[in-house]
Order: sequence, then structure tokens, then C-alpha cells
Amino acid sequence: MFGSPAFDLDAYLARIGFTGHPLPTMAALAELVLAHTTSIPFESLNPFARRPVALDIVSLQQKLVADGRGGWCYEHNLLFGHALRAFGFQPVGLAARVLWSVATAGVRPRTHMLIRLDVDGRPHIVDVGFGGLTLTGVLRLEPDVVQETPHEPFRLVARGDDLVMEALLRNSWLPLYSFDLQPQLLPDYEMPNWVLQHHPESHFLANLIAALPQHDRRYALVNAEFAVHHRGGITERRLLTSPAELRGVLADAFRIRLPAGEDIDAALARAVAATPVERT
Repeated sequence: MFGSPAFDLDAYLARIGFTGHPLPTMAALAELVLAHTTSIPFESLNPFARRPVALDIVSLQQKLVADGRGGWCYEHNLLFGHALRAFGFQPVGLAARVLWSVATAGVRPRTHMLIRLDVDGRPHIVDVGFGGLTLTGVLRLEPDVVQETPHEPFRLVARGDDLVMEALLRNSWLPLYSFDLQPQLLPDYEMPNWVLQHHPESHFLANLIAALPQHDRRYALVNAEFAVHHRGGITERRLLTSPAELRGVLADAFRIRLPAGEDIDAALARAVAATPVERT
């Protein structure tokens, strides 16, 4: 799944502004995670505009690297997994059930991807594609220990056979997703990737979502509601009132190079007309 000869490491490192040495060390990994998460945005423009989301390495590299776009969890973490393998790590894909902002009870499907890898002989978790609360650091695979990151503190909580990823927000621990350590293969991601693009109740078909952390803040967008979450707890919100204003925010704050097309124009107009359903 990782390690394709089609992966262009130099182009990827230039895209994220990585200036260190590509070695399988903790220092290089921490720099790589922060560089990726602050350079390539989470964004759902393709499914919202009814454009396909492909997971092969050539498509990932074209969209997220060459075209200056972002993507959702599978795109981010699959691309990142290729970079990890090029650094000399042995990444293993995992699957998670999303708990964040889920209003309904019951068991959720495994629709999120994260990565396990060993560093200095110890297991760790990285996840560069969880939208508004993307993990900008590296976590030890160790439950019930608060771990600092460049942004919020995180922790893993043991729940039966699963682990729950939680983040500390406004003095409350909030669950993001639950996962186990069963390794996944590319077909395990291709099925939910397709479902999220076509299921009538998919959140990504109904809403345009974007997120990008920066060193002192997180940018978040749901439809036409733009938020800036500053470190320290202050949040600024602004409702965008035109497709042109939305286009400008996507380009300036999220650094998304928008593709041309009538379908993209129509999608931006639909996002402005939509009522935001949640805040990220």
C-alpha cells in the first residue's frame, strides 16, 4: 500500500516546505507531521462538487502536491504513508469510527484512517487528516497519558478492545474517534471512500468543509461559515456572503488552488446558500 516508485518525495517535501533530513527519527517525524498539516488543507470540494476522489498514488500526488489542493483523511494519510516509507519508517494503516460531532447513538462505521508506526522501537500514532482537529504532533501508543502537541493536548483512552482519541478543548476532553490495531489494506479504504462520495446521507455531499492549522491558530470552514480558532480559546466567526468572498477565503486562508469549472462555481454558490449545520 505504501512505497510506490511513482511517489515523488522531492516534490512532496517542496510542497510542505520540509527542510530537514529524510531519516526515520523522532525529530524528522515531528517536523514532517507539522509541515504536512500546516501546508496541505483538509477540504471536501471534490465530493461536494460531485467530482471523484481517487486514492492511487498518481492521483494523490497530482491533486495534493502538483495542483495545490487538499483532501480528506484517506488522501492525506495515504500520501503521508508514502512519505513515511520513503523516510525509512514502516507505516501501518488503521481504521477508526468517528465520534466527533456525532449526534446519533449506535455503532458508527469505520470511515476514518490513521497510521501506526514504530519510532526508536516504540509504537506511535500519527494522523494528518482529521479536519478541524487534525493531530499536528506524534502520539505514543500509550493509553491514559496526556500528551502535548503543537496545538491541543491529546490522549488515548482504553475502552475495551479499542482506543479512543480525545482532545482537550476548553477544559473538556472530547472524543474524536475510536480505533483498534487491526492493519488495513488499500481496498479497506476504497470502499468507505466510495460510500462517502455517494451515500445520500454523507456529510461531505451536503457540506463544503475545509480546515487548516497554523502555528498559532486553526482555520475552519463549514459551507459559508468561516472560523478562526486562536490558541488560548478565542474564536472569531464570519459568515461569507458571496461565492467571490468564499473563493477568496479558500485561496487565502486555506491556500487552496481552486480548479476551474462550472461545477466548482455552482458548488461555491450552493455553499453560500446553505445554512451551516455545525462548527468545526
